[in-house]
Amino acid sequence: MNTEPAARSSATPLSVRGRTVLVAGAASPSGTAVCRALEAAGAKVVAVGRDAARLDNTLADLHDADLRTCDLSNPGDVDALSRDLQETYGGIDGLIHLVGGWRGGGGLTGQTDDDWDFLETNILRTLRNVSRSFYDQLAASDDGRLAIVSSTAVDSPTAGGAGYAAAKAAAEAWVQAIAQGFRRAQSGAKDNPEAQRSAAVVLVVKALVDDSMRQAEPERNFGTYTDVQDLAGAVVGLFSEDAAQLNGKRISLVPGA
Repeated sequence: MNTEPAARSSATPLSVRGRTVLVAGAASPSGTAVCRALEAAGAKVVAVGRDAARLDNTLADLHDADLRTCDLSNPGDVDALSRDLQETYGGIDGLIHLVGGWRGGGGLTGQTDDDWDFLETNILRTLRNVSRSFYDQLAASDDGRLAIVSSTAVDSPTAGGAGYAAAKAAAEAWVQAIAQGFRRAQSGAKDNPEAQRSAAVVLVVKALVDDSMRQAEPERNFGTYTDVQDLAGAVVGLFSEDAAQLNGKRISLVPGA
């Protein structure tokens, strides 16, 4: 019996065009940039956030985005969203998790339980909920992609940022587990392996910057920060890369890295 996975045909170039991509945290500056770039590249964007008015205000210029409100920290709400998108679109092809935030300072003992609850809820719990609810849809897609944005803080944690670094490290471990699941179900399957088509990746930044931040602090040096437009371009590019080469990668978007 042939146990080698079948090679993917190169006749049709990979692209995000025609794919349905869910962006979690869509009303943030990074979410807005990613949504715009995806729609410009031909994707159907499902923009998810907590505040309907904020979604409407920040993404009013998009022509065909599906704006959805959902508490991503609530597994029941996320499951309901997953069922709805399965019925509406036949499932999603991409999940871009941009929910997060930072809390810290005051050294190790100065970080409060409230800080940890905030970080765990936004960084890890939301990722756990959406990835579990949409895992099967991403695995079934011809070109499934899941991506999170992590931080260089994982590589060099500080006492004042211990909670943030720990939450990001846990999120990265979760994504690696997703990548292993995709691999085991596809190219690494013991019986009837097939070409890898789904991939989970980590995009690493020191911090993100947008035009409003530069305007607010014109004298500040943002040279090591990743512009949200560069993040958006990297997200679009994930759908043009081979899943087998991409799956499980930790990709630095730090300028000059």
